[in-house]
Amino acid sequence: MSVETLAKKFSDPFTTAKGERRAWVDLTALKTLWFNTGTLCNLACVNCYIESTPKNDALVYLTHAEVVSYLDEIKREGYTTEEIGITGGEPFMNPDIIPIMGECLDRGFQLLVLTNAMRPMMKCEKELLELKNRYGDLLTIRVSVDHFKRELHEEERGPRSWEPMMLGLKWLSDKGFTIDIAGRTRWGEDEDELRQGFDGFFKKYGIKIDAHDKKQLMLFPEMDENAPVPEITTACWDILNVDPDDMMCASSRMVVKRKGDDKPSVQACTLLAYDQQFNMGQTLKEASDSVQLNHPHCAKFCILGGGACSVKE
Repeated sequence: MSVETLAKKFSDPFTTAKGERRAWVDLTALKTLWFNTGTLCNLACVNCYIESTPKNDALVYLTHAEVVSYLDEIKREGYTTEEIGITGGEPFMNPDIIPIMGECLDRGFQLLVLTNAMRPMMKCEKELLELKNRYGDLLTIRVSVDHFKRELHEEERGPRSWEPMMLGLKWLSDKGFTIDIAGRTRWGEDEDELRQGFDGFFKKYGIKIDAHDKKQLMLFPEMDENAPVPEITTACWDILNVDPDDMMCASSRMVVKRKGDDKPSVQACTLLAYDQQFNMGQTLKEASDSVQLNHPHCAKFCILGGGACSVKE
């Protein structure tokens, strides 16, 4: 599909190209608050949805104090938030990551941290063990393992990325961390085939994960803004038998800090960190409005692909 066609299809936040009412999602409750701690990463993956690289600082590091301000707002406004998610970039490159994690855990939140489990994480071995020993199952580490075959994982993440990931994954499993895995469906296998393959992989390396548990092994569809996807209308909920309350933006928001901005802001979705039409303001209260599904990812990833990021979903 041409860029021109896509632009026509997703040009009006309230009406589709065919003149139908575009679907939207109301925030039912802020169950999960994500913090993007910065887009810098030790890898430059081929299909990174947020274009993280060792040089991309479009989203700069969040500080401990900035995270605290949002956690304080949760308490002040009485939000029923249960979970904090931390993503990047590679979160363990943020110099404040351990204080940020400790702050979230100390306040009693479930904490989910996304990582490639490579050297930046392993440099924090001592501090991570201290957090695990103190907070136990409140902490979940999600490791990106794109495929159970080394050659396909490295096709996405680059040469020599497998062994450092395996070192970190084995360390987390052997030390008794609560872990889950984020895999990809980009190579065309069906879900059963992928889960069987990962099952063998986990057993071979002694990784304590149930490959048939959809929360322990999450398989994410690919996101291609140029792929032909339908616009989602209000009629689609019934046609597709999908509940809008099951969408990520019905229960979550993400805090980012753009390079050059004085303060962080709140995005509607973890997948749309750069798109200003999904920038909902600087506070959680401002970010409580409904979200118009005016982006290809809304259809491809969330509604048709069934993608979700939280351990709660």
